[in-house]
Amino acid sequence: MIFDAAISLSFFLILLALVFSFYRLVKGPSMPDRILALDTLYINTIALIILLGIYLGSVLYFEAALFIAVMGFVGTVALSRFILRGDIME
Repeated sequence: MIFDAAISLSFFLILLALVFSFYRLVKGPSMPDRILALDTLYINTIALIILLGIYLGSVLYFEAALFIAVMGFVGTVALSRFILRGDIME
């Protein structure tokens, strides 16, 4: 009973954090703010997928969260390099 309530509250709070991050991504005053918002979206998505894996009791969701973490890291590095240098590859 308490576990179900904690999972439900966690789902709600993570979804709320996703909405706030998406708002910052769209409305951000500068490009670094938007990059940080995108990185936060990745982290919140990872948290949501891990929470779903705990709720459903499946290990497959943890592997998907790991894949999204790697892709989020690569995306953040690529966007940061693009902002600093103007190109991604040298």
